[in-house]
Amino acid sequence: MARILVTGGAGFIGSFLVDELVKQGHFVRIFDNLDQQVHLDGAPEYLNEEAEFIKGDVYDYDSFKNVIKDIDVVFHQAAVVGIGQSMYKIKHYVSVNTLGTANLLDVLVNHKHDVKKVIVAASMSSYGEGSYLNSSGELIRPGLRTEEQLAAQEWELKDPKSGEVLKPVGIKEDDYRNCNSIYAITKKDQEDMVLTVCKAYGIPAVSLRYFNVYGPRQSLSNPYTGVTAIFMSRIKNDNQPVVNEDGLQTRDFVSVHDIVNANILAMENTVANYEVFNVGTGNPITIKQVAETLAKLYGKDIKPNIINKFRKGDVRHCFADISKIRNKLNWQPKITFEQGMKELIEWSKNAKSKDLFEKASKELKDRGLL
Repeated sequence: MARILVTGGAGFIGSFLVDELVKQGHFVRIFDNLDQQVHLDGAPEYLNEEAEFIKGDVYDYDSFKNVIKDIDVVFHQAAVVGIGQSMYKIKHYVSVNTLGTANLLDVLVNHKHDVKKVIVAASMSSYGEGSYLNSSGELIRPGLRTEEQLAAQEWELKDPKSGEVLKPVGIKEDDYRNCNSIYAITKKDQEDMVLTVCKAYGIPAVSLRYFNVYGPRQSLSNPYTGVTAIFMSRIKNDNQPVVNEDGLQTRDFVSVHDIVNANILAMENTVANYEVFNVGTGNPITIKQVAETLAKLYGKDIKPNIINKFRKGDVRHCFADISKIRNKLNWQPKITFEQGMKELIEWSKNAKSKDLFEKASKELKDRGLL
């Protein structure tokens, strides 16, 4: 069995990954700073007692050096998450995500260690707007919609030549990445730095581009981490979830359990070495559907408030083409959206949540980012 380090291992995705690795009999070390924005009361109660926990920051070089030296495999999950917040806490995001990853790689290059593989958590946010086909079947990667188009409530992407509405299709790993936020840039940094440095030094590395991950242990007090938490907060309190545009914009929602499975396969299979994989479902879900599904599962007759307003910088459609990970790693998502939402709601009934949600939501609204 391997000796494994999971950075951010007390977090949402990291903790589930730790549980599975421990279950498989590996020695697992968690390295996490227990950021209060995610961990309201310090170490979470679900933290696996069979794993070794070391509190520390990825931008603390000496601490990082100490936790790596006797490790075989590194799962680099640690990151500050959130697109809106990244646009005003720029130094913080770059320090943790980009410079923290630089510390990891600097240690691997300049100090003695036993690391034989690194798996880095990348993000679909680095793609920016999704992929589209025009009426001739040509692939088009448009940039963000103009404010003039959005102000006219013309929500769909159009062919710049013909003016016809484009058809969204699953985005592939070799499609161009067009970052639209500091968060996206730093996640691209993490991926590119790990693959470049590890390849140069012969350390097998894998990048997994997560799409919209959800599930138990998701921070419900943190509106920076996703639309499901925002909608759940409103529906639970008998308020309409507020949906921008016409509600038909789509995302690719993938269960944390499927994400963990992809990580394990990336670790175990040499065919994954130095590769990049999308980890989504390939099934686009509209934001309106998210709100309606949650209301139904809560048993409440609450319809989304579709406000036909836009948030600057939002993409219209982005979902994964998962043919590569399916073919190379024999990975397939197993949790349907409704199954996953049921599990999330059930877990949320006993989850702790404080007033940080409303405070953070107001901060985003005041800056025009929510």
